[in-house]
Amino acid sequence: MTKTAQLDAWRGDFGNEYVDRNAPLADVLRMRTRMWAAMLKSTFNNPPKSFLEVGCNIGLNLRAIDRLIGAEPFAVEPNDKARVTLLSEDILPAENLFNATGQDIPVSDGAVEMSFSAGVLIHVHPDDLPSVADEMHRVTSRWLLVAEYFSAKPETIPYRGRDDLLFKRDFGGFFMDRFDDLEIVDDGFLWSRTSGIDDVTWALFRKKGS
Repeated sequence: MTKTAQLDAWRGDFGNEYVDRNAPLADVLRMRTRMWAAMLKSTFNNPPKSFLEVGCNIGLNLRAIDRLIGAEPFAVEPNDKARVTLLSEDILPAENLFNATGQDIPVSDGAVEMSFSAGVLIHVHPDDLPSVADEMHRVTSRWLLVAEYFSAKPETIPYRGRDDLLFKRDFGGFFMDRFDDLEIVDDGFLWSRTSGIDDVTWALFRKKGS
C-alpha cells in the first residue's frame, strides 16, 4: 500500500480527528446537496450511472450525490475510522469501498462514469499529484471533476500546525494540461457561506468522444 507522510497522517490520529470534526448534520447535507447540484448541472441530461470519490471520509459528498442522481457509488478511503462509519451507516456497499489511495485505485480502466476529488488533492504532495491524476483519469469512462483550493501558482500552506499537509494550485489547469483527451464542460466557485466548505474552485471535464 502507498506510504507517504501525508497518508500516514490521514491514516492515524490526525485523520481520526478530522472524522470527528465532520458530521452529517441536516444543514451540512442541505448545503452539500446544493453544492453538488451546481457542479453536476451540466450532466443532468445524461448523468453518470456510477462514480468514484478519491478520499470520501464519512461520505458527505456521497450522500449529497445520492439525493440528486442516485448513481452507484465507489470510493477509496485510507482512514479506518471513516470506513467504519461509511459501512455502519450504509452509505455504500462494502464491495465498493476500498482501503486504498488515489495513487493506486483498485478498479479497472473506465470502471466508473465519473471520478472526482473534493478537498482532497490539496492534501496530496505535489510529487505524488501526477500519479493520483493519472489514476483518476484512468478509472473514469466519461466525467472527471475536481473541487479544490485555488492558487494561480503552486504554494504550500500551514495546516493545523504542519507544513506538509496542504498544497494549493490551479488543479483544473493541471488536469487540462496533463490530459489532451479532456474537454472542459463547466467550472465555478463555491463560496463558504453557502456551500458549508471552504472557498474552492471546481472544474468538470468530459473525455472527448464519450
